Amino acid sequence: MRRTEALRRLVRETHLRPENFIMPLFVCPGEGVKREIGAMPGNYQLSVDQLVAECREIQSLGIGGIILFGIPETKDEWASGAYDAHGIVQTAVRAVKQEIPGLVVITDVCNCEYTSHGHCGKVVDGDVDNDETLEWLARSAVSHARAGADIVAPSDMMDGRVAAIRKALDEEGYKNTPILSYAAKFASCFYGPFREAAESAPQFGDRRSYQMDPPNAREALREMELDLEEGADMLMVKPAMPYLDLIAKAYERFEVPIAAYQVSGEFSMIVAAARNGWIDRERAMMESLVAIRRAGASIILTYFAKDAARLL
Repeated sequence: MRRTEALRRLVRETHLRPENFIMPLFVCPGEGVKREIGAMPGNYQLSVDQLVAECREIQSLGIGGIILFGIPETKDEWASGAYDAHGIVQTAVRAVKQEIPGLVVITDVCNCEYTSHGHCGKVVDGDVDNDETLEWLARSAVSHARAGADIVAPSDMMDGRVAAIRKALDEEGYKNTPILSYAAKFASCFYGPFREAAESAPQFGDRRSYQMDPPNAREALREMELDLEEGADMLMVKPAMPYLDLIAKAYERFEVPIAAYQVSGEFSMIVAAARNGWIDRERAMMESLVAIRRAGASIILTYFAKDAARLL
């Protein structure tokens, strides 16, 4: 049954479709800006006008949607740009929904791009204060929903953030706005290129005190269960390839859509190896995406979204 491509297609068990993909995009101030990210070839920091043009192409390819990350003009200790009604993400959401209303827009709800110190929450005495940060996150989520976001996706890994966001959304009349929780986000070395793209590297220490410890699978499942109890509608595992076992366990255990983020380091490794002639770029791209889908993720956040959609 493997003798020809037609036979292989006939008995194939796992199928990828463009609608499985979410394209991460980075939006920045200015006009006419399309600045390539050095560590992520083919990905760009985009001004709002360029972002809208990119979104038109993404929709034409049948891709499931986008997730937006903002690069503010200024940063401060209070992450004020994250929940500013006229912030960069809020402005971008309104522009995209006005021009391309049918495209699903997800917003990343976090603070690291907006704080002067690069951490995901309010820093008190040198540590991130979990509970003080929840108000920022709730305000951000509401501002995104008000701008027109279809889904909000908290990625900060503060305990209790899903409940705080759900309560705030419901109180403000956004009961139908789903929450895609970065439920199992690990303290991974694979985020390096993203931090260049989003200009969000921490200025001191690291994020191990609030992101997941890579060896812990059962703890990750507890985090997922808690997020569902707090009101999450979908669960995400991040990164994807090093945590395929967690994607599979989540798929078996929880009857909600499972997402996985093929993060910047995963993307950049494949691209770099292909540029050196060590692997076939297209085959490595598709094999990695199929593996994530096979593990159980029906939603895949990937920087390969456009390339994969064209191939499919």
